[in-house]
Amino acid sequence: MHHLKTLIREVPDFPKAGILFYDITTLLKDKHGFKDVIDGLKNQYAGVGVDIVLGIEARGFIFAPALAYALGAGFVPVRKPKKLPSAIASVTYDLEYGSDTLEIHKDAIPEGCRVLIVDDLLATGGTAAAAARMVTGLGGAVVGMGFVVELTFLNGRQKLAGYDVFSLLQYDK
Repeated sequence: MHHLKTLIREVPDFPKAGILFYDITTLLKDKHGFKDVIDGLKNQYAGVGVDIVLGIEARGFIFAPALAYALGAGFVPVRKPKKLPSAIASVTYDLEYGSDTLEIHKDAIPEGCRVLIVDDLLATGGTAAAAARMVTGLGGAVVGMGFVVELTFLNGRQKLAGYDVFSLLQYDK
């Protein structure tokens, strides 16, 4: 999967000075690259028995439905506040600069459901950890966490101890 890095644009000083942003839009527009991402994630989780692939807003929505289709599973979106029309469960979690909240429909995860959490990026791990708390709070079991890109220097895996964490691409700076 290392060839996928050649499809990711590196944007210096975005969104602020000193930050190197890894822009996946250039990967997404490449039909072979996008297919390789979905196939790579599918190969990692084939045979795990995934019932639902949970995608985290916003870029998790790009990968999770395609992966759910490839695995023969359902798709559930986790949204930012006030985006879901029915009864919701929510979790608020800390960020480096404040806090954020995620929401899910209360009936989205049946008791005992096997859930794979998917997002584009593993950075500090806070968002994925919050999504896992929501899944288990609704009675589901997290069977894995899949990411396209992992920023290893931010040590996000530490917040996800005890979970099966997989990333296709890793960056150490």
